[in-house]
Amino acid sequence: MEGREILRLKSLREQVYEHLREAINSGNLEPGSFIDQKKLAVELGISRQPLRDALIQLELEGFVTVLPRRGVRVRRLTLDDIRHLYQTIGGLESVVLMYASNQLGERHALMMRNLNEAMIAAIEAGDFDTYCDLNLDFHDVFLNTSDNEPLLRTVRICKQRLYDFPRERRFHKDWELASTKEHERMVDLISRGKVHAAAEYLRDVHWSFDVQRPYVRAYYHMDDPDVRTIANIGPLRGTAARSHAKRWPPPRPKGREG
Repeated sequence: MEGREILRLKSLREQVYEHLREAINSGNLEPGSFIDQKKLAVELGISRQPLRDALIQLELEGFVTVLPRRGVRVRRLTLDDIRHLYQTIGGLESVVLMYASNQLGERHALMMRNLNEAMIAAIEAGDFDTYCDLNLDFHDVFLNTSDNEPLLRTVRICKQRLYDFPRERRFHKDWELASTKEHERMVDLISRGKVHAAAEYLRDVHWSFDVQRPYVRAYYHMDDPDVRTIANIGPLRGTAARSHAKRWPPPRPKGREG
């Protein structure tokens, strides 16, 4: 009951924003496609204002591009976009980890170690959704020590652009396993009290675009500089495999405008 009350408090702008994000996430709105605002407003049974407000938010976050006199287009994720996202996430996460040096202890290291082991199990099971969720949880162990909400929001949005753009992801097993090896190194440093060294490793290796570039190019199918959309690599299981069946547009949102 309480959850329903919370949902009813959401404005139409928030609901439309979430619907558009879900459409991008599921691939129903493909990178490079234009959004027909008039048609969408009619299908959702809403006025154009909450739709415009939602699109402005999506543009600020980098998910769409507003083209004067042409409309709104879902952005393609380019190699430069990925490089900038890696630099941003690596810089911000390393700062959080460095400032958390007096808060992190063996308890946190154990949590991270257990999550990383579960990630390896998810890789072997071919469960990409579980792997992704555990990966976020691993980083959240130290991110949750920070009360810097603007920083944390920036990290969340950057990761959403990497992971949910759209979330038509498939395994690149070598990369996923290499990532868990990097996690092991970070956990080892943290457990030995070398949090600053772990922060540097996080920034200069784990989130280094230069280090990860070969994996990035293969994973996002960027061997051809002109082909910069996401590749499908390996089997996909779990809820991500079912997301493609979702239809767009979703059911009409209900609530107040604004």
